[in-house]
Amino acid sequence: MRTLVAVIVVSVVLGAQTHADGTASLENAQRLFYNGEYEAAAAAALAVRLADSRNVEASEIRTSALHFQIKRALGPAPDRERAWKACAACPALLSDFVTELQLGRAEARARVKQNPTDADGLFFLGKLDLNHVWLQLGTLGRKTGWSEYWEARHSLDAALALDPSHVRARVARAFMDYIVGTKVPRGVRWILGGGNRGRGLEGVRDATLAEAPPLVQAEAMFALWDLQMRERRLADAIVTARVLARDFPANRELSKFLDTHDLQSRR
Repeated sequence: MRTLVAVIVVSVVLGAQTHADGTASLENAQRLFYNGEYEAAAAAALAVRLADSRNVEASEIRTSALHFQIKRALGPAPDRERAWKACAACPALLSDFVTELQLGRAEARARVKQNPTDADGLFFLGKLDLNHVWLQLGTLGRKTGWSEYWEARHSLDAALALDPSHVRARVARAFMDYIVGTKVPRGVRWILGGGNRGRGLEGVRDATLAEAPPLVQAEAMFALWDLQMRERRLADAIVTARVLARDFPANRELSKFLDTHDLQSRR
């Protein structure tokens, strides 16, 4: 019920802004997402997809937002199974995620089947697969999603072969390299096609320097911030967070991170 109400509210608010192709609403959904307003971002993306059932970008944004809603609801508890059992909202969010994922992947696969040289279609197929992989393996701690991992890897490699300058594909592929290079034991990385920590870091950093629309650059910057925190490069992470906070002041994760740093520096 809350999701339906949110969709109606967002649809009314955005009605005057939305172009025929849904671009304005998609941009709003992305901005809401980067501000950490995940429920509103998911609702905005759903409103676009309900108006255009073939809008695979809306499905990608909504699955990302639903994933981060689940991640926030579970909290930082290391026992993922216990956290899941205690999360009243999570089963419904996961159900919505799975439904949206299936719709988005079906559309992306249809696009690629119709045109195997559709670099954006290949990217969205790979990114949707990765949304599933990061949710299952990372957030939920479940050892599943291997077929999605391989489809994502092949799709992103194919997108980059067609368009090496595709910034979003570069970021996603570099992030895969980093995660496999840091989270998978060295002796079994070959099973996943290999990974490389340094290459992943360099790939994301280089993507932040590429010319791209503001929200595409923001995606690269958030990925860089994530990796800098994983690497415990605090000084670099602070610089990146301050840049992001100027454009996304409502993001409470950024604010908390910067406030914590400022408090520590005054001690």
